[in-house]
Amino acid sequence: MSIGLVSAAYISAAILFILALGGLSGQESAKRAVWYGIAGMAMAVFATVFGPGIANWFLILICVAVGSVAGYYIANKVQMTEMPQLVAALHSFVGLAAVFIGFNAEIEMNTIANLQAAGETQVLAAMDGFAGTIAYKTPIEISILMVEVFLGVFIGAITFTGSVVAFAKLAGKVKTTAEKLPGGHMLNAGAAALSFILLLIYVNTGGGWALVLMSLLAFFIGYHLIMGIGGADMPVVVSMLNSYSGWAAAAIGFSLGNDLLIVVGALVGSSGAILSYIMCKAMNRSFISVILGGFGGPSGPAAEIDGEQIAIDADGVATALNEADSVIIIPGYGMAVAQAQQSVSELTRKLRAAGKTVRFAIHPVAGRLPGHMNVLLAEARVPYDIVMEMDEINEDFAKTDVAIVIGSNDIVNPAAQDDPNSPIAGMPVLECWKAKQVFVSKRGQGTGYSGIENPLFYKENTRMFYGDAKASLDMLLPKID
Repeated sequence: MSIGLVSAAYISAAILFILALGGLSGQESAKRAVWYGIAGMAMAVFATVFGPGIANWFLILICVAVGSVAGYYIANKVQMTEMPQLVAALHSFVGLAAVFIGFNAEIEMNTIANLQAAGETQVLAAMDGFAGTIAYKTPIEISILMVEVFLGVFIGAITFTGSVVAFAKLAGKVKTTAEKLPGGHMLNAGAAALSFILLLIYVNTGGGWALVLMSLLAFFIGYHLIMGIGGADMPVVVSMLNSYSGWAAAAIGFSLGNDLLIVVGALVGSSGAILSYIMCKAMNRSFISVILGGFGGPSGPAAEIDGEQIAIDADGVATALNEADSVIIIPGYGMAVAQAQQSVSELTRKLRAAGKTVRFAIHPVAGRLPGHMNVLLAEARVPYDIVMEMDEINEDFAKTDVAIVIGSNDIVNPAAQDDPNSPIAGMPVLECWKAKQVFVSKRGQGTGYSGIENPLFYKENTRMFYGDAKASLDMLLPKID
């Protein structure tokens, strides 16, 4: 392919990626948006592989084939409940790729410098691709390239280890509590300051050892940042790492002189940052504190909870629902684990057929991934117009007969408003306890993923509907008139 065709393909792919992001803003257009993204990526890969200056096609095609088969296998095997950790794992691949590309660029620069020092002008003139580009750069342009390489490796290394830790926390491989080394913030600041010093050394001396040492420091920063964030805040972490992976890709795009990689990296980086900011506002968190890994732990002893959890059976829940006029359902990660979305959809259909007003309340960080609950409800064909965001529905709980909580904990926890020492203090929550009756579908009396006690379960108008969410709902469905 000529450079003109490659440029046209890159522009077309960039437009498709922008359309994909725009379409993902609504459930109705999301499926079409995914196809835009697929088409754009296919076009970008084809134009890159068969563009000018590319060699070793056979090896590249083998790698593409292996990656495609692996991606197809994983996509079919992974359950919806495992999507958050899958996304975190994929972010780690982007970060590691940025590190590898950065070190490859360093090797290429050293090779060209050695050839120039030896006066091998004919060899240099015959070079094409990335090496040929480096050969024609001026010393100032080489210095700029070194800064780009350094930044790409730095962001990529942080993204890699941070994403691995996020994967481990989401998959339950390590503790979900916030854990920092003594003097944690100073360690992070010291590592970042030393990395900046290494940048100056690297640009002025060209010493590859500075790049290696910085990579080790960045690996530590990524690990320590995410380890310092508690489980209740992991949805924000996933979107934040998404942003990091985008900036890593953009930095490497500058290094390689690849305009499409710069555009795509900027799109991913900015959209991830915006999503992180929106989620931080939804959780009443500081965006800076998220970046620095500075939240997720309690500031003092949590308040004592009085009372006891009172259980109810399917007959009792059915009686209340049959007598109710308005119902709000609050789904959470427990619904995803039990794969109860189809049963929830059937319950919704039966209640609406009986003339009752049924709506869903979705918290911005419900589940462990932004939009997790929306995807599950759309999969179960719950009508879009009854799925409401927190700000749209929170004031209606006081006028609601029954609120049903299915597998949620932190997003319905009144301690966020009442207990300043709670790890989620100040976080906006769904005020379901204001409804006349609250039923909580929960497997047992545990505290859930974040390990935070919930006073909602002990309130006088709350009854605990214990058991697997799908089994409990399936037992309830025949009893709804």
